[in-house]
Amino acid sequence: MSLKTINCSPVFMPYMPKEYLDLINKGPFGKEMKLSQVGSVKELLEEHPMCEGCAMAYFIRMTLIAIPTPEHSVIVGTAGCGRLSLSQAAIPFVYGNYCDTNGVATGIKRGLALRFPEQHKDVIVMAGDGGLADIGFSQVMHSWFRKEKFATIMLDNEVYGNTGGQESGMTRKGEVVKMAPVGKQFEKIDMLSLARASGVAYIARLTITNPARIVNTIRKAILVAREIGPTYVQAYTSCNIEYTIPPEKVMDDARRVEQERYSFVEEMSDAAREYLEKVHNIK
Repeated sequence: MSLKTINCSPVFMPYMPKEYLDLINKGPFGKEMKLSQVGSVKELLEEHPMCEGCAMAYFIRMTLIAIPTPEHSVIVGTAGCGRLSLSQAAIPFVYGNYCDTNGVATGIKRGLALRFPEQHKDVIVMAGDGGLADIGFSQVMHSWFRKEKFATIMLDNEVYGNTGGQESGMTRKGEVVKMAPVGKQFEKIDMLSLARASGVAYIARLTITNPARIVNTIRKAILVAREIGPTYVQAYTSCNIEYTIPPEKVMDDARRVEQERYSFVEEMSDAAREYLEKVHNIK
């Protein structure tokens, strides 16, 4: 997980797989990747088994581009569509139980801080609305209350897309899905307000419509989590299967939802803003 601690002997380099050599020579290991390089360099994830037109798969690709130092990063996830991609990326992926992603991330982050005190080790939780707002809700909230220094990214497709179409806490009131035939009876959980009340240092909400915004937002969230405190990003990543959105209309749906109810939101503490501006020259 670190080029400083795990290096291939030069004698064996000619025999290493091309995938490994490309990640070192033409990929993001040891350097910061830019959005403009997409399609011309080796990416952390280049194949996945997710559905055609999947907004979540696209968002995950942009997120992996945004990670500042992938060779010093760990992603924690759980059951759900996202792990189908994340588990195949060229970055350590830890599969937590459905209820404890943020608890697992807490242990990993603290352990890495003790083992590598001189090197930033970024821990990123990335899971769906079921894993974070429903079954994992308690662990999410307590990691925020404890001010654990890692980023939490919700892949909000507003349904249990991986298990047949059950309603989740993030499903909108009145929505009819396969396993909620009479429509959801309760309002969508307001995770942004909960993050504010918990004192999260950086909070953002966005859709997939603007790739540059995705990369910039995720990078800020990871950087702030290094030094200031917990961060939270909520991304609308529609499930085109459960909501019967044709693959070619997924981006149109994202634009409509962004305009109607999922506008871009970005909030940060004064300490987070000062840290980004002074240390990383980011506004």
